[in-house]
Amino acid sequence: MSDGLFWLSEEQFGRIAPYLPNDTRGKARVDDHRVISGIIHVIKSGGCWVDAPPCYGPKKTLYNRFVRWADKGVWSKLFETLAASGGPVLEVMIDSSAVRAHRSAQGGKGGLAPRRLVVREVDQRPKSMP
Repeated sequence: MSDGLFWLSEEQFGRIAPYLPNDTRGKARVDDHRVISGIIHVIKSGGCWVDAPPCYGPKKTLYNRFVRWADKGVWSKLFETLAASGGPVLEVMIDSSAVRAHRSAQGGKGGLAPRRLVVREVDQRPKSMP
């Protein structure tokens, strides 16, 4: 990694290259090494596809390749293979969980101001009595 960018090394790309699909029709795919590095950069940084640096190629290519390979199960097979090959757990695990909360989930009505308990104090008269 340099300048905050992620690049697969030649050795890393060599390990995953046999598991990439070769059944493409029509135009040949653009550089897999560059595109996969861009996909990993976007996922790792947690950013949007639109925010991918231009050195990885067109943003639409990154997104389309990720989505199409996800539909085909390429990523699942790739990560299962890498995980089965051993190595430190943190290097083969990707967490893509996202937790969403409702806008009012931060607290109850009226904010976080301290309130009296519902139970009345012993000597206090009910509010309905004059």
